[in-house]
Amino acid sequence: QVQLVEAGGGLVQAGDSLRLSCVVSGRALTGFDMAWFRQAPRKEREFVATITTSNSTHYADSVKGRFTISRDNAKNTVYLQMNSLKPEDMAVYYCAAGNGRLYAYWGQGTRVTVSS
Repeated sequence: QVQLVEAGGGLVQAGDSLRLSCVVSGRALTGFDMAWFRQAPRKEREFVATITTSNSTHYADSVKGRFTISRDNAKNTVYLQMNSLKPEDMAVYYCAAGNGRLYAYWGQGTRVTVSS
């Protein structure tokens, strides 16, 4: 059974940084394309970033240049480094695992709060 567990959320001020992590268990990370999504209050869930099995990355325009997705296959962990955080980045962040753009497995989410 594949499980994803996110960590690293918290309360920060605008301009601060946070690093989220997502530990995958039940299957080797090497077999998955990984992604981060987020959902702000009263908004639809939106794509943030993805990293493929070959380490190709893609970002939403709203986070490009500020966020970095990475993976450590030896640790079965994916990271999202978030710099220059803005109040509009405040959301619950979800890690997802899958292949192509089909994400079959999701974590429970970690909350990021950004105060202005």
